[in-house]
Amino acid sequence: MFDTAIPKNLEQIPPGAELAQALESLDWDRLGGQDLIRALQAQDRQVSHYQASRAWTIERVVDRYEEGCREGSFEFHEARQGAAAEIGAALRLTRRASESETDFSVELLRHRPAVFGALLFGHIDIRRARVLVDETQHVTDAIAQTAIDKLIPEAPGLTTGQLRHRIAKLCVDADPEAAKRRYERSVADRRLELRPTCSGTADLLGLDLPPHVAASISRWIHKEAIKLKNLGDDRSMDQLRADIYLDLLRRRHRDGKITRADFGNLDMKITAETLTGQSDESAEIAGFGPVIGAVARQVAENQEHVHRRWMLIDPDTNQPIDGGVIRRKPIASQRRKAEMLHPTCVHPGCRMPSVDCDIDHRRPWAEYRVTCTADLGPMCRHHHVVRHRFGWRYEPAAGGDFLFHSPFGRQYTTSGREPAMARAP
Repeated sequence: MFDTAIPKNLEQIPPGAELAQALESLDWDRLGGQDLIRALQAQDRQVSHYQASRAWTIERVVDRYEEGCREGSFEFHEARQGAAAEIGAALRLTRRASESETDFSVELLRHRPAVFGALLFGHIDIRRARVLVDETQHVTDAIAQTAIDKLIPEAPGLTTGQLRHRIAKLCVDADPEAAKRRYERSVADRRLELRPTCSGTADLLGLDLPPHVAASISRWIHKEAIKLKNLGDDRSMDQLRADIYLDLLRRRHRDGKITRADFGNLDMKITAETLTGQSDESAEIAGFGPVIGAVARQVAENQEHVHRRWMLIDPDTNQPIDGGVIRRKPIASQRRKAEMLHPTCVHPGCRMPSVDCDIDHRRPWAEYRVTCTADLGPMCRHHHVVRHRFGWRYEPAAGGDFLFHSPFGRQYTTSGREPAMARAP
């Protein structure tokens, strides 16, 4: 289509259909190093355009839910919550991720239109857009707009770290009290997150901690690691710091003494063959995910202070046989069986361990007056409220799955398989 390997005016083509066509028409085998970089930059502008369009669509979903508020079916403040649940199910996002995407899109479209415009036209990417939005949420609109107007022209030439530093300084200098409120709010939202990695290990993260406390602990751990290293320990410094960190978490203060902590229940789904060492098939820890067989056996053998509950899986059916009782609240054995069958909240994308969930009656007990495990689904308090507030329905599907029906008429499964494949026979 083009006389050269790449259009001479590629940098001037606005993102959208024309740029998409130009990129699709490139003869990539003919591109030299400089042209590859030009094409990469054009792709980045096009991606930014699509990400702005995606944020616009998410904001429209929120708007549709807000229409339900105006019709009086639920409270206005619940609309974003309901929209996030729909978006999370559709895109297979965790609750935190779906709420983050939803909040960001609403903030971008409704309160930071200049940032949205810069993203839509490819002047900045989504990473810089997030910095500009997130770092101005705790100041007045006037201060935020002044900072954004000043930094948007500079943003393409700054890393996200540099941009965050620049905008934070502008906002702090303009309103020190707002900076103080932001710090206090973040510390109030401090939390612990457990994240599985692709190598079968785990990341345990403390987020939004008071910086002086986190820094002093980090410095202390580092000094202790140096002491061990000087005594001839052959572990690396990274390994020493990580092991000291875990050792600290395994203990707690009680009456002035350090004692081993009791971490409560740990539910693991494991086959008899793996438990006895006849197989190395992976097991699954509720709320975390798969672990290798050797780790699963170590959990079973060595964690004396943890209450364990095992589900030995029938490799043919993968399903326990269950009956029912005429009472609303499940008896202990029914709750245990529902928790073991579904180690996490059954709402699509949620990973809250079932031991920390409500037990939801799929069919309303008031109508059927029967409680059986087949009708029970562990559901975290958040998604339990969302389900009843917005009218989500779900039904059993093949392989112990659940098929969910959203208020938009969409279908999602707990497992993430295509709804047509997950239907019960």
